[in-house]
Amino acid sequence: MRAQVLQRIAPIEDGPLQYSSSVEDPKVGPHDVLIKIKACGVCHSNLHMIEGEFRVFGVPSKLPIIPGHEITGVVAETGADVEKWHVGDRVGVQVLYEACGTCEFCLTGREQLCVNKKVTGETVDGGYAELIAVPSDFVYAVPENLHAEEAAPLFCPGVTAYRAVKRADVRMGNKVIVLGVGGVGHMSLQFAKLAGAEVVAVDRSPGALELARDLGADVVIPPAELDEHVSKYGKPDVIFVHAPAQPAIDQAFKSIKRGGTVLMAVLGKISVVFPEEYSVVTSVIGTRSDMLETLKLAAMGKVKVKAKSFPLSEASLILERLKRGEIAGRAVLVP
Repeated sequence: MRAQVLQRIAPIEDGPLQYSSSVEDPKVGPHDVLIKIKACGVCHSNLHMIEGEFRVFGVPSKLPIIPGHEITGVVAETGADVEKWHVGDRVGVQVLYEACGTCEFCLTGREQLCVNKKVTGETVDGGYAELIAVPSDFVYAVPENLHAEEAAPLFCPGVTAYRAVKRADVRMGNKVIVLGVGGVGHMSLQFAKLAGAEVVAVDRSPGALELARDLGADVVIPPAELDEHVSKYGKPDVIFVHAPAQPAIDQAFKSIKRGGTVLMAVLGKISVVFPEEYSVVTSVIGTRSDMLETLKLAAMGKVKVKAKSFPLSEASLILERLKRGEIAGRAVLVP
């Protein structure tokens, strides 16, 4: 098959991804389904992994590896013991490739924290390819009214934002600031609106601000205007930090209301302000239940994905653009 293979850890500009047309097809076990990939979203965490920022977490756990963890496609083959799925079914795969089902976290409904979990595109080969084999219990039906390219980002930014809004306990009437209207940020904005919040979207890109406005943000402003906005209209109850930059993190902790919540969705240093009191919350992808709920809301038209498709062969170029902050919404690779 054709695939983008990460051969070494290096800046994306140095060409660590190799596009090959002779990668061995995945092996299909008795409980697996083989998926012919139609689309795979390009996540900023893919870039973090490729450039080595995730080595502290042991990611990637092997080299070479195929990145990509938000996937849609069609079932091409089923293992001998698979009954739920059939050839031709439209399906998707999220970041959580597999969980053990027996650890403390799996047994308490927090399988995304499983100590033995496998992660798509980080510990096992992912979706920058034509094919992927996945355990059948971790495959999801794609709603018929969603195109493959549109649905793919639901399997990372969609479910990640859905769970993040729940973790931040966004409530009716809250004032929420979303810093960074990228792949996850443009979904957090929508889920916060669904929860009944007033949402302020902040981004340096005019295109991202236009997207935020189209998705229903109550206020859209560049970072340079945030201090003035907070001074005039008051500090927010919740701030989502989706902009992968230390100034954005610092701004969040300077701007949060006493007793408020900062949802950290990026790598960076936390600035503790004494004697303020606030909560700092993190969130990791989502459970299978979270994923199903995310897909249901998208099928109902409650949230929409802003995605643009590019050929799989252009993965390195798209990751470079993502690094420069030139992608509004989500870029999706199509084999």
